[in-house]
Amino acid sequence: MCRFVIYKGTSPVQLSHLLTRPCHSIINQAFDSRLRLDRRRPINGDGFGVGWYDCTYDEELGCQPCIFTSVTPAWNNVNLVRLAEKIKSPLVFAHVRATTAGSLSLDNCHPWQFGKLMFMHNGGIAEFPKIKRKLQTYLSDELFNMVTGNTDSQWAFALFLSKLPDPHATKFSPETLRQAMLETIACINEMTEAVNATEPSLMNFCVTDGESVIATRYINSRTDEAASLWFSSGTTFSEYADGGHYKMSKMDKRENIIMIASEPLTFEKADWMEIRTNHMIVITPKMNLLQIPIIDKYYVQPSDPASKERATEFAAAKGLFSTRPSECPVVEHAPLPEHSKLPEHPKLADLPESTSFTERLSKPVLAGV
Repeated sequence: MCRFVIYKGTSPVQLSHLLTRPCHSIINQAFDSRLRLDRRRPINGDGFGVGWYDCTYDEELGCQPCIFTSVTPAWNNVNLVRLAEKIKSPLVFAHVRATTAGSLSLDNCHPWQFGKLMFMHNGGIAEFPKIKRKLQTYLSDELFNMVTGNTDSQWAFALFLSKLPDPHATKFSPETLRQAMLETIACINEMTEAVNATEPSLMNFCVTDGESVIATRYINSRTDEAASLWFSSGTTFSEYADGGHYKMSKMDKRENIIMIASEPLTFEKADWMEIRTNHMIVITPKMNLLQIPIIDKYYVQPSDPASKERATEFAAAKGLFSTRPSECPVVEHAPLPEHSKLPEHPKLADLPESTSFTERLSKPVLAGV
């Protein structure tokens, strides 16, 4: 199935450092994944997309993101290589597709954009043809007509937009985006349950307004693992050896770079931490990284032994589960320090810029509330 990567940094990154140069970049993963458990469909060759925001605001250009998509395989698109060498951005979404729903077309390539917002999805909504008509009833005429493709993912984006107080706003608080995402998941759960869906829905959604980022690792099951999702944070992301071998370096407590990916972009164990199933990641405008549990009937407390017994077979069979990266054997170097564990119940209030993601906790949020 699909894969995506998100970059947010205090300084812009050249797109090639995410897309083309790393030996395990998202483009290389599309045809040569060393961590993927799925062997049923081992390539993501049904198109790709990359979206980014300008480094500085230009009134003539506006605040909306720019998106480049193609139905050709990402590894065989010379225009992507050219653009990646010439574009820098502080916030990037990239996605490679292996179609399971919807036709092969530009309209079905992630990410999608509406006003200032950008959205992409990794997973699938169970029994979607049975709930599509019901989902459409929640949409205004404008949002209904916004959907140009025929994937469950773009309809999920339209549903998300319907949950916002004003999808045309030029500024959204992290709380507003988070609440709309929770309501979207709860609404999809309600619809799939109403049609007695025979399998779970995999809902790794991500959305940004160019300042905040919301990403979910979610499945409406108490016994299965969600599609894999990882994060990495640090001071610099750079090539330490020839051949595209990159690593994340952490020089101090500040988070200058945060990346979220379906599959790690490096083979450094210390670079990446797995996001827990049925949790939401929030990156605030001030680069605070927060992990929040999505509390509903499918949530299992980490203290419950059942949380460690979730089965990976369902997500793996869909091509959506990746193992923890192992050390790259090509070059010997000193190991990086392990990242601190993300807090269970972080606070979304506007924190001081110097506050790290391990500080100031609050109670969890409830899905659908």
